[in-house]
Order: sequence, then structure tokens, then C-alpha cells
Amino acid sequence: MGMNSDLTIIIPAKNEAILLPRLLNSLARQDFSAMPNTKVYIADAGSTDGTPEIARSFANRLAVEVIPGGLPAVGRNNGARRASTPYVLFIDADIQLDDPTLVRRTVELMRRKKLHCVTTNIHCPQGRGLDRVLYAASNLAQQLSRLCRPFSTGMYMLFDKARFDELGGFHEDALYAEDYLLSKKVARRRFGIVRGHIITTNRRFKNMGYLTVARLFLSTALNTWNDSFFFRDHRYWRSEPRTFTGA
Repeated sequence: MGMNSDLTIIIPAKNEAILLPRLLNSLARQDFSAMPNTKVYIADAGSTDGTPEIARSFANRLAVEVIPGGLPAVGRNNGARRASTPYVLFIDADIQLDDPTLVRRTVELMRRKKLHCVTTNIHCPQGRGLDRVLYAASNLAQQLSRLCRPFSTGMYMLFDKARFDELGGFHEDALYAEDYLLSKKVARRRFGIVRGHIITTNRRFKNMGYLTVARLFLSTALNTWNDSFFFRDHRYWRSEPRTFTGA
């Protein structure tokens, strides 16, 4: 008999047929003992490239279920509403976990320190030098945020389910940085960053342009206390960052 899991994983996705298998393979390789019984919800936002079918093809390795999605906040909330576990882990469909210990260590840190939110760093090894600089700046901002208001990337965000519900989940009217809007409500002493990183691509920079993304990152920091900024349309999701390129 398998071990019951106290974790639910939620992955919002749209047209991720190319990159989703990398993520699901890396999840299947995790040494988290309850991973085979950990529900993995793929919140699909109307994919037309076979993403749901690809997700279901992993049913022999992961407890995968495809559910309705939308913008990331909608998909994440749809998955969280179905979760009955103490912890929910939100992961973007275009990342990869190259460290097979990452999920286990993240959950252990959450338990040990009784945290409400845990994230990790971002690494873009196949990108250009500028890609690595921008993600390094994001990692630094995340570290410094523990001095003021926590900043967790939605690419990899573990939440205590009870606290997530108390905070109302992701704001579905936010048109940008809904992950930051939620994580900054977490008390600093209840926020953690686990050692290590996730692997991402440079497609956001390629699709939106480096200057545009850098400006949005800076504007996010400058508008920490101005929630109305996040409800304006910055064309972040209209850019449809679905193209994958390496360096």
C-alpha cells in the first residue's frame, strides 16, 4: 500500500506540449516518498496542442488529473479548491526540477519551521548572459524581500493550505504578478527560500523583450504598496509566451 501524501501539486498550463513532459518527468524522479500518491492537477486553459493528452500519458507514473484552467490565478485556485492536503505546491508548466531532492526538502523546511510559504531560486542555464543576469536580479530581490514584504515566484511556490485559504488564494482579477500579490501578505517570519533552484527557459524575455520585462520587474518593486498597479493590463499574458528557444 502506498504512503498517503500531505501534498497536492497544481500546474496551470496552456499549449505546453513541448515543455510539460520535462516537468512531469522531473516530478516523477523526485525522491519525495509520497510522490506516487501525490495528486497532480494540470489546470488546462483550453490547449489546442494536445497538452491534456500528454499530461494523462503520465498516469502510470504520477497521479495526474486534468482540470479546467484559465489565466494562471484561475487555474491555481481551481486546483487548490480540490486539494484536501495540508500543503499545495504551485509550479509553472515550463520549468524543470533538476534536483531530485527539491520537493522533499521544500516540504521538510515548511514542516520544520512551520512556515506558510516556501519558494526557491530560478536558474536559466540555456539562456544568454543577459537572461542569467535578469534572473539573478530576481533571485536577489526575492532574498531581500524577506526584510520587507515576501516575494515568491509563482514558478515554484509551496503554500500552507490553511493559510492560503485564509488569504483568499490568488486574486483572479489581477492582470499581472498575482503570485507577488499573494506572497507579500505572508508574514516575514513565516516565509522561506529553500536552497537550490528550478530550471526555466528564456522565452518570456524572447517574447516580450528584455527591456519590457526589466521595466516590469522594476515597476513591481516600486509599486509594492500600490495594489492597483497589478490590476492594470500590462499585456503580460497577451504576449502568449509559448515559444521555446534555448540560448
